Amino acid sequence: MINIRLVKVLILLSIIFVFEPFSSQAQVLPKLLFDKALQETKDGDFVQAEKDWGLYLKDNPDDSAALSNRGNIRLALGDPQGAIRDQTKAIEISPEELDPYLNRGIAEESLKLWDEAINDYTYILKKNPNDVSALYNLGNVMGSIDNWMDAKILFSQAAASNNAIAMVSSSEALAIYQLGDLELAEKKIRKLIRKYPLFADARAALSALLWRKGFTGEAESNWAAAAGLDIRYREKNWLLNIRRWPPNPTNDLIAFLTFKDR
Repeated sequence: MINIRLVKVLILLSIIFVFEPFSSQAQVLPKLLFDKALQETKDGDFVQAEKDWGLYLKDNPDDSAALSNRGNIRLALGDPQGAIRDQTKAIEISPEELDPYLNRGIAEESLKLWDEAINDYTYILKKNPNDVSALYNLGNVMGSIDNWMDAKILFSQAAASNNAIAMVSSSEALAIYQLGDLELAEKKIRKLIRKYPLFADARAALSALLWRKGFTGEAESNWAAAAGLDIRYREKNWLLNIRRWPPNPTNDLIAFLTFKDR
């Protein structure tokens, strides 16, 4: 089996997985090169990792783990088409492994190939209905096509998992905010802040929501915390297209910042 380790790739605030070799393969393949490329991937040395995965794959073209890892690297380096090719070949070799479907879906999202991404995430959820990453990523796709009700349902399912991260719960609250239930959204955001007081996403979301409700002073205090943690929340394009906030919270936050900066 493939042991999965998380690689943080800064694109679409999405989750990408790194594969270790099959135990049987490790006995016959040039493990040192594989391990070198794997460590470079984990360390964020993407340029060198891409080269080393390529070298490894010249002699081992049917290693699905290496293909999927190189696909992740190609996506991080701005080559989503190359990423999709690698993930697709990994799927052809090891169709029972779900993570290449997830990684391909992320690459498809970067190209706004929404139907293709939906198909990949849906396939994963048919096999594992509780896959947090697939639920969360599919929720992001639903939001991107302006289906916030389905996005909220998916985020809620993901947030209910013991494996959920804070960003999943924040996305759930933001979808509720988008759908107009400000009281429930505020309750969930405040709960997140109590648990993660240095979580910029929740602080920024509460700033927007309080501005919408007319509580400017408290909005400013929460924004001071958010801005000190992550200044990107000032950027509307980043909020909408990278972080993937819904439009109503985004517009409220930008309106609040415009008022505040006068």
